[in-house]
This record gives sequence, structure tokens and C-alpha cells, in this order.
Amino acid sequence: MTATALKIPMATELDKEGYLIEPAAWNEDIARAMAEEEGIELEPDHWKVFEFMRQYYADNGIAADARFVIRFLASELGYGRSAKARLFELFPYGYVKQACRLAGMKRPRAWSTG
Repeated sequence: MTATALKIPMATELDKEGYLIEPAAWNEDIARAMAEEEGIELEPDHWKVFEFMRQYYADNGIAADARFVIRFLASELGYGRSAKARLFELFPYGYVKQACRLAGMKRPRAWSTG
């Protein structure tokens, strides 16, 4: 997939599934372009999830498993028991397909969806 299809900078390299090859290349404009392609209107909770995921990646060198994002939504954003449902409201086609991709993560290969 080419960067031009997503209206993101030409220097941004994507794999064949549209995930960033290098997570450090991510920026908010890339997230906005990818979200537009997915039909997602980004709201404050999306940005908070992206920030959490990117910090987790910086600290651990891997993308956060969905269960860690659900815990973040439950405790830090106050969603409690409805955190899992909120995650799938934000990213209706799935955590890996949308959240990881829009947050600039490489595509996870083995995964728990929460």
C-alpha cells in the first residue's frame, strides 16, 4: 500500500496491510488520514488511547495487548466495567485492525483481543 492512497507523507512507509513499518514515523496527521480512510471520527478518547499505546510501546518495545488498553480505559478514563465495550465503540472493526494501525504500531502477529 502506498502512502499516497492515505494522503500521508510520501516518506512514510507502510506494509502491505497499511501498518507503519517504523512506529517512530507516526504523527497525528498520519493518524487522522488513516482514521478518515477507516471512517472514524477521532475524539478525545482516541487520542488518549493512542498516547497510552505509544507510551507502552516506548517503555516495552512492543504494542500493548488489548487487555492493557481496556485496563487503561477502565481505571484512567473511568469506564470501569464498560471499558471493553468502549474500546470496540472507538475501534469497531477491532483493536488490531484499527487501534494498532491508527496508533502507528507494526501489525502484531500473535494477539489477545481482550
